[in-house]
Amino acid sequence: MQSRIPRQSAPEPGVHRADNDAGLSDELASVVGGARRRAVRDGDRQVDTAHLLHSLLESDPEARAVVGDGPQLARLLGYLVQRSIGYGLRWQSGVEDSGTVPVVSGSTGFSPLAAASMECARARAAGRGGPARGTDLLAAIVVDPQARAVEVLQRAGIDARAVLARLDGWAGVTEECGEATH
Repeated sequence: MQSRIPRQSAPEPGVHRADNDAGLSDELASVVGGARRRAVRDGDRQVDTAHLLHSLLESDPEARAVVGDGPQLARLLGYLVQRSIGYGLRWQSGVEDSGTVPVVSGSTGFSPLAAASMECARARAAGRGGPARGTDLLAAIVVDPQARAVEVLQRAGIDARAVLARLDGWAGVTEECGEATH
């Protein structure tokens, strides 16, 4: 019996990452790779903000600590796991796009919101002179209330605005990332 999951080889030393991984820390590039694999495994057309959130929570202890711990985190991870067994099926036929963010070109394989979040995370990191980290991406994906990641957070009883408030230096993210609804 053949697996439905395509084989993906690990990047070899000296091999360049995809263009849309430029400006990311090695850890965040790994998170993005995990989100891509999850999207393929789930049968989704694009990586969306919920894929990114799921991969962040699995891989980045700092992002996980900002979201919270205990029962809420367990419930959140449960919702994220469920999307591959039915919860996210209604998302498979649509594209994650609230219409409030500009379309980002050059981010093949990402929903418009996920691509805009990646750009926002890079811009915030460039402002401090470093590559984007997990907390940069976490803040960027919870800014837009129409994001699938925000919907999953809400279902788990976690307020996205509270997550954003816990991230130091993100008070101006709504203006910088083109979202003015928070």
